[in-house]
Amino acid sequence: MDLLEYQAKELFREIGIPVLPSQRIDCPRDLKGLKIPYPVVLKSQVPIGGRGKAGGIKFVENTIDAIAAAQTIFHLPIMGKYPEVLLAEARYNAEREFYLAVALDYTLRRPVLLGSPQGGVDVEAVMQQMQQVVVEERFSPFYARKLALKMGLQGSLIESVSNIVVAMYKLFVEKDLDLVEINPLGVSPSGELMALDGKITANDSALERHPDLTALLPKLETNLPLNYHRNNGNKRTSNKENNWQSEGNIAIICNGMGLGMATLDLIQQVGGKPAKLMNLGEDITGKKAENLCDRLQEELQNITQENGIKVVVINILSGVPSCDKIASAIANFLSPNSVEVSNSSAINELFHKETTKELSNYPKLVVRLAGTGQEEAKERLKGLGVFVVDTFDEVVLQAVAFTKGTGKRS
Repeated sequence: MDLLEYQAKELFREIGIPVLPSQRIDCPRDLKGLKIPYPVVLKSQVPIGGRGKAGGIKFVENTIDAIAAAQTIFHLPIMGKYPEVLLAEARYNAEREFYLAVALDYTLRRPVLLGSPQGGVDVEAVMQQMQQVVVEERFSPFYARKLALKMGLQGSLIESVSNIVVAMYKLFVEKDLDLVEINPLGVSPSGELMALDGKITANDSALERHPDLTALLPKLETNLPLNYHRNNGNKRTSNKENNWQSEGNIAIICNGMGLGMATLDLIQQVGGKPAKLMNLGEDITGKKAENLCDRLQEELQNITQENGIKVVVINILSGVPSCDKIASAIANFLSPNSVEVSNSSAINELFHKETTKELSNYPKLVVRLAGTGQEEAKERLKGLGVFVVDTFDEVVLQAVAFTKGTGKRS
């Protein structure tokens, strides 16, 4: 179960994590009694990423502008979800922004501390600088300090950020959570820290032990999180899968829900119609390389058996495994009965001729792999009918172009 931002921040406040003065807004007229001095920011409360890009976050300077903005946000669907409440929050002058999270790694079966010296909406920049510390034994502030040092923090920031990580871990354990995330954690010019946005994912199986979290369900009823499943016969994906599905013709495969949601949002913004999003898992949290590659081949097998999918976007930031290993997984899927695809262009050309008829039945694959082994990956995928691009924008634009019959040939 994913909490809304204002609900997550209520828990932050209780545990001692600094948050800004805020007020829940149930309808635009509530802003006439706003107790927070202007300027303020109004935020759509839906369990979806990319709210700012979708127009769900607006800065206002007075009551008249606030009411007009609230009316707009209340009537603005973000990926089909309308907010039932808004969050009005004081503005904050952040000089720097960090990313912090405590997550349960299902592969390691251990909590993992995550931190990046780059926070905010640029998911790619955040992930490229991500650091991790696996909590292998009983937790102590040592783990939090170790993360702060790996993030490259210095001076007083080491202690202040470590203290917030300790509070996050305490909340994580006390509430049986799967994820506690702060993105961004703002740092003012004076060095003050503030959780400017927050995400909490509760473990569905543990909700019975936490009536305070269960009490939030009525408010979430019409905005059930993407990964929430209930025992009422409705089919939902589980927390472990973190998948999303809708009507459309573009399937997205990513490693990380943040990267996946950013890809999905951009595809929608340029007129594409996402059909489903599959998260292979966060390789930054220590999942084994062979597991990620196996999951990739399995998801490709499932997608190619579905009707209506015209394009499959594979957008992966690799670390472990490297890009060439991921490319091999794609090549092996396209050629399940062959030996490992050779780097020889002659062999690739022969393979392409023999499999053109079979591959014509598959959706178009648009692939962007970022990380080590990129050039080897491109060579590995030559002649297989795969469109390989280098940038985030390209993978989105080409995917949408192919659904409209205007894409470039590989």
